[in-house]
Amino acid sequence: MDRRKRFSYEASFKLKVVLRAEEANNMVVAREFGVNEKSVREWRKLKGVLKKSKKTAKAARGKAAQFPDLDKTVLTWVLESRQNGHIVTRTAIRLKALHLAKTVVKNHPGASFVASAGWCSRFMEWYGLSLRQRTKIAQKLPKQLEEKIVAFQKEVINLRKENNFELSQIGNMDETPMTFDIPINRTVNAKGDKTVLIKTTGHEKTHFTVVLTCMADGTKLKPVVIFKRKRLPKNVKFAAGVIVRPQAKGWMDEDGVVDWISKVWDQRPGAALGKKSILVCDSFQAHLTDKVKEKVKESHRTSQVVIPGGLTSILQPLDVCINKPFKDRMKKKWMEWMSSEDVQTTKGGNLKKVDIVTIVQWVKDAWDSIPAAMISKSFKKCCISNAMDGTEDDISDSEIDTDAGSDDDEEEEMHCADHISEVEWRELFGDSSEDESDFDGF
Repeated sequence: MDRRKRFSYEASFKLKVVLRAEEANNMVVAREFGVNEKSVREWRKLKGVLKKSKKTAKAARGKAAQFPDLDKTVLTWVLESRQNGHIVTRTAIRLKALHLAKTVVKNHPGASFVASAGWCSRFMEWYGLSLRQRTKIAQKLPKQLEEKIVAFQKEVINLRKENNFELSQIGNMDETPMTFDIPINRTVNAKGDKTVLIKTTGHEKTHFTVVLTCMADGTKLKPVVIFKRKRLPKNVKFAAGVIVRPQAKGWMDEDGVVDWISKVWDQRPGAALGKKSILVCDSFQAHLTDKVKEKVKESHRTSQVVIPGGLTSILQPLDVCINKPFKDRMKKKWMEWMSSEDVQTTKGGNLKKVDIVTIVQWVKDAWDSIPAAMISKSFKKCCISNAMDGTEDDISDSEIDTDAGSDDDEEEEMHCADHISEVEWRELFGDSSEDESDFDGF
């Protein structure tokens, strides 16, 4: 194979070769200047371009942009999207370009724009774009959401001024998905091994749901565990203080929310005395049905406040401070179980998944171990229970200890997601082996 070194020549040198070749011939000039004869022929064809080029300009590789106006419009959209923290993929760029082409390219004579993969690659190279690994989840939200945050906080403040709620009557509930296997992607292993195995029971995609509820004074209400099955096994005793429910798709639906109000919310301390309360929840569809709203109104003078979509990571105490340490505790329980002698095998020698009685016990232990101080401070961090005189408006992350006893704070995130679409859930978790019906959450 010819591995001769490639050279790059400036336009002034090329033009000098061209002028000399016009006086002699290509072969003689090629030997004289030490270049390839083919290059001399090509440079002679580009004489007009070389005269207009800068003297120090070298090879102009690649095609020029055929639709520069379209490219600039797409680039503006990409930069604005990234400035707001939105995910931009190559497919998204191509789809956006096709949409914009209807207005930008239609006046281009004889133009036909197809937004090919090759165009996308050239576009990204021209403007210095590349696919990057996420470094962190941005905590600053797009400006258009700031108004929603202020509106939510004003609603909470006005309700508190009108009703003077006790901290024990300001609550938050949230559903969080879990899986039977909760492995992490890193482990201590001998250097140089090409294969690093992490043992599981094969149920990383078999899910169940945990519903957590807490109050601004640090009180924890009974957790609810929902398994994806039609009925619970008979003659099985679950851990006291945990409500266990079966559901065809393993998630909280309208009937589940109504049941939660009766069995959990209405049983909170002070409810029987008719104390006014405020319930903060996210905009999950099952929380907002007419049946649920009526049940909330009947529920001992409760005011329901809904967190605007997309803001649970800022305004929901459970999301902001509690769910992760709870899941970390569940993960630790699973890892200890996998290393114990309690793991059973099938006749074929495969590991059996952890039984639901053990899962419920883990939920109870994990929930009981969450400090009350962490919960009360999480409400203040979300500006829900702060002192009305403004003395508690600034709660820093350092004031909230979310340590879950993990050996590595940089472990991979849990294989669970708190707020995702049904399609995203299927992509991440698939369908449970308990039931072939589709997951119908979020």
